[in-house]
Amino acid sequence: MALLAGKIWNGFNAGLGLVYPEVCQLCHGQRANARDGLVCSQCWSRVRFIRPPFCRRCGLPFAGDLTAAFECTNCRELKLHFSSARSAVVAKSTVLEAIHRFKYSRALWFESFLADLLLREAVPALRGQPWDLIVPVPLHPLKQREREFNQAEVLARHLSAATKIPLQTKILRRVTPTRTQTLLTRDERAKNMSGAFAVPAGVRLDGKKIILVDDVFTTGATTSACAAAVRRAGAAEACVWTVARGL
Repeated sequence: MALLAGKIWNGFNAGLGLVYPEVCQLCHGQRANARDGLVCSQCWSRVRFIRPPFCRRCGLPFAGDLTAAFECTNCRELKLHFSSARSAVVAKSTVLEAIHRFKYSRALWFESFLADLLLREAVPALRGQPWDLIVPVPLHPLKQREREFNQAEVLARHLSAATKIPLQTKILRRVTPTRTQTLLTRDERAKNMSGAFAVPAGVRLDGKKIILVDDVFTTGATTSACAAAVRRAGAAEACVWTVARGL
């Protein structure tokens, strides 16, 4: 199986090289190869990984020398249903462009770049912890048919393979075709997501500890609604991992 996967990957890279020259697909000025997601070293250098200090609940980074655990204003004012949320990098410039082009323009070559960012931070943090399932934030069926794939599920598959934590894509559904969150305020986002997700009837998650995976975390409205749904189905805890964190 591993040999077959390797042959498929090599074939994909070879085919990609015929369509796209080995040049960075972000700056278009430096060499980059398909295995690196066609992102060059200079664009890589612009990635800002999130390091402490950050909010212990949502992972929002802060400048300064804070050493004690703290919660940001957003978390103190909102009722969040996940125990913690962590993101690999800040959602700016290079990363944000790659995410937008990956999910909205089918720039699928960015998959390895985005997955690499997530795995660099999430795998060490999750190693040795007793999590039971990885669950991607689902798209509404209409949106998934339009986009043809769910970027959160793609990322979750990489995380599952790297951590050996089972992936489950059927226990959480988006039951409401919500408006895009992009231009909404924090309170509007929370209202927009209220009741948007559900666990299918008859599914019980009694005592399970769930890792929710998405591409970008902004206010936490989407992932909190997901966490609320799995908690109603009996999950003991839900945490969140995303590639990027909006500031």
